[in-house]
Amino acid sequence: MKSVMNQQWSPIRVQKLIVFVSITLFVVKLFAWKLTNSVAIMTDALESTVNVIASLIGLYSIILASKPKDAEHPYGHGKVEFISSALEGLLILIAGVLILIEAVRGLFLPKELKQLDIGMLLMITTAFINFIVGWFCLRKGRKENSPILLASGSHLLTDTYSTLGILTGITCLWITGYKWIDNGIALLFSGFILITGYKIIRRSISGIMDEKDVVIINEIIDVLKTNRNEKWIDIHNMRVIDYAGFYHIDCHLTVQYYISVNEAHEVLDRLTQLLQAHFNNQVEFFIHIDGCIPELQCGICNVKNCSKRIKQFEGYIEWNHANILHNQKHLIKS
Repeated sequence: MKSVMNQQWSPIRVQKLIVFVSITLFVVKLFAWKLTNSVAIMTDALESTVNVIASLIGLYSIILASKPKDAEHPYGHGKVEFISSALEGLLILIAGVLILIEAVRGLFLPKELKQLDIGMLLMITTAFINFIVGWFCLRKGRKENSPILLASGSHLLTDTYSTLGILTGITCLWITGYKWIDNGIALLFSGFILITGYKIIRRSISGIMDEKDVVIINEIIDVLKTNRNEKWIDIHNMRVIDYAGFYHIDCHLTVQYYISVNEAHEVLDRLTQLLQAHFNNQVEFFIHIDGCIPELQCGICNVKNCSKRIKQFEGYIEWNHANILHNQKHLIKS
């Protein structure tokens, strides 16, 4: 049943759902704005134009990213998702600036509001739909490690919270009759939208620039430490590149200097199989084999019945973020 559900809701299908929902809710919000003449509701409608454009860009990107590797793209097409989510963040920033301008202008030239009851009912409906779809999108995005689904889900939830905030403000306006509240709400949420856009762009640039992902590296370290093999003397110079859910891992693995090439590959295979199982085969490796230095590494090597041993085993050096990333074998220095 679970596999059927996964096929049923592939990342592409989820993004198609987002496109449909974005267009539908944009039309509803546009109608609510024309009905009420509210700048605050216009804020929500304007942000929804970004939802529509971003969802279409995201759909194109996620289809392209799903293509297999080819001669021109040996690491696949996954990086396009980071570019797409960066563009989405930029569109959110533009929407925030336009809303900011309109809100400031509205403070000096307030408009007459009307039919707020119907407008608010429409907005409550859009908030509920956005929340359900955004929550589902984030859940799927985390499972698939898809930047575009994560960006879309974050945007939909942001849209939900901004709509609820706007509804709260309009309720206060309705009760008090103070027209400036309408523009004050729009001004407040323009800042919220600008911050959201910045965060999405920041996360996308990190992926494009292959910024070190501390969470993923620590996850790999935990897996290796839990399943440590005595023939893995050390692992160093590790690099992890995220191709939107497909990981490329480079590292050096130190093994006994005297074993054959075939034996070394058997040791290496245990390492790669472990990480492939952990990442559900969404990973590839470029691992360099190093021979050990007996004078400096026998003390941290626990291989039984080693005929070349010149020092007794003293204890493992605990693998951590610093020594696994550093380009140097792990040594016991006298």
